[in-house]
Amino acid sequence: MADKLHFSLVSPARELFSGAVDHVIAPGSDGEFGVLVNHAPFMTTLKNGVVRVEDNGETTMRLFVRGGFADVTPAGLTILAEEAVNLDSVSVESVQKEYDEAHRALLAEGKDASPALEEQVAYLEDLKAALVN
Repeated sequence: MADKLHFSLVSPARELFSGAVDHVIAPGSDGEFGVLVNHAPFMTTLKNGVVRVEDNGETTMRLFVRGGFADVTPAGLTILAEEAVNLDSVSVESVQKEYDEAHRALLAEGKDASPALEEQVAYLEDLKAALVN
């Protein structure tokens, strides 16, 4: 296992993944980055986007994160996401329905819309885009 990276992705709701992988690619705030075993330590913030887990040259898992932090240490990579979902567990239709409801609420609030509602609409737009690509 010395040639594998230990990767863990945790959200406030639960741990979505913990295990040994070859490579993880994540959406850093300053741009996408990849982590392999024995990577130099660093910490960064994440933006909304897809975390791709790769083994044997193939993407084996796609997880959508809503912000958070990535911490690379000699022990591996830990991602602490504000919210995370395995893209295999959601459908475009369900996200579209949730987006439509949030967007209607945003339009109803107009210029007095809460920042939280604006963030939710942006998150759902990004999630929907990840599902169709």
